[in-house]
Amino acid sequence: MKIRLSVLDQSVATAGRGEDHALRDTLALASHCEALGYERFWVSEHHNLPSIVGSAPEILLAAIAARTERIRIGSAGVMLPHYSALKVSEQFRAIDALAPGRVDLGVGRAPGGDMRTAMALNPNASHAADAFPQQVMDLQAWTRGERHQGIHAHPLAPAGAGVERAPELWMLGSSNYGAQLAAHLGLPYAFAYFFTDGQGVEEALALYRELYRPSERHPLPQATICVWALAADSDDQARHQALSRDRWKIDRQRGRLGPLQRPDDVAARGFTAEELPMLTAMRGAALVGSVEQVGGKMRALAAALGLDHLVVNTWAHEPAVRRHSYALLAREFALETT
Repeated sequence: MKIRLSVLDQSVATAGRGEDHALRDTLALASHCEALGYERFWVSEHHNLPSIVGSAPEILLAAIAARTERIRIGSAGVMLPHYSALKVSEQFRAIDALAPGRVDLGVGRAPGGDMRTAMALNPNASHAADAFPQQVMDLQAWTRGERHQGIHAHPLAPAGAGVERAPELWMLGSSNYGAQLAAHLGLPYAFAYFFTDGQGVEEALALYRELYRPSERHPLPQATICVWALAADSDDQARHQALSRDRWKIDRQRGRLGPLQRPDDVAARGFTAEELPMLTAMRGAALVGSVEQVGGKMRALAAALGLDHLVVNTWAHEPAVRRHSYALLAREFALETT
């Protein structure tokens, strides 16, 4: 079975560079992955995190739209309870006007940061998530160009452009809640496999498929997962480059967050005896190694979950390492380069 590949980029801060570098690297990576034949390029939304500095996906997407021509671009995702559904609809209809017919609007219910920051974004944050289903239904109407609640979300697509010119709405999640809501509303669903190390993915996808209610744009369920993967020319090289994320994950479990460190620095400091079991467990589940090894694990995972589309998220301190990983995977999965 032919497996399609897409990209999730989170604009990760790296030690020794300003945070603005992470945003510019996201733009460069989008052009790189378009040339490699990736189907989609998604960007995330996080707030008040010194590690992931992509806080405004709509602005990044407008810049990416100006630098690309073919690849679908989208959010993974907009944390909808922070915002007005009308304003998000207007933003993404504007992006669709810049990149006609290739915009995805992925939305999530999580705050994308701590509750204090959520309250700063929306003073009603403690109750905002309760309105999430209604917000999504409002988005469905406004992004399709419908007159909803007596209001249009401009700019409207040209007459006759059809539903395919509306931003494609995706539900994102890492629990059964998002899977069931996506099924109820007839929306595509993306499970954040990398966020939970796969925990709960089988049940979420089963619920989504079992409960799916066909919609005009999506008569059949459309699911994917986002995995974290790093491929290199050898297993040793990949494991070395993955040390940056290994260190970050262990530090995060202890409440310490910061930019991604250089793998040479991580290797020089090493890991404590207490940390080694955590490191071993992470490496056992990781999609890290030679491209043949990573590709084999990705195919096995897709087959086990009945998927023909995977979204790949890759962290590395050096931009060249990430780009090489995406290039290796593009070749391994025979993507159509341009």
